[in-house]
Amino acid sequence: MCAHAANHAAVTRICSELSQKSGAGIMQEILSLDNIFLALDSEPHEDAIVRCGNILVDSGYVSPNYVEGMLKRNRSFSTAIGNYIAIPHGEKEYKKDILKTGICALTYPDGLSWDGETVYLVIGIAAQGDEHLDILNNIVDKLDTGEDVVRLVQQNSKQAIYDLFIGSEQ
Repeated sequence: MCAHAANHAAVTRICSELSQKSGAGIMQEILSLDNIFLALDSEPHEDAIVRCGNILVDSGYVSPNYVEGMLKRNRSFSTAIGNYIAIPHGEKEYKKDILKTGICALTYPDGLSWDGETVYLVIGIAAQGDEHLDILNNIVDKLDTGEDVVRLVQQNSKQAIYDLFIGSEQ
């Protein structure tokens, strides 16, 4: 099994085991429309990680030190999980820099090169506990193929991304 398939399988397994621990209200608190950025120009993946980190800082989810933890995590193990998705997040030692759980989403219609993979959807994560797992579960369930991700990115809609992430899409 390739590393990306193993990543995807691990995310699916963890999310399935823990998805009952948070409710829709919590999911809505950890993602806002203001933290979804559409149709960004391609950039080096390290810049996308920093962009995610800065959004999380500006939104009050993390202290600035967490951004270094996100970069460090990707250097030790790629946060590209396949299906054109990357989920940058900090290493365990940076959990102390998380003020509250939150996520952000960035779309890159032309794609980014991420450790040899093409990525169109970047989901920055800062998680104190398991509150983010319902969102990850929705992402894994609804964006099962690369074609699903491309379709979502091409919609160029904050509301579509938000609804899919929190599980209220039609």
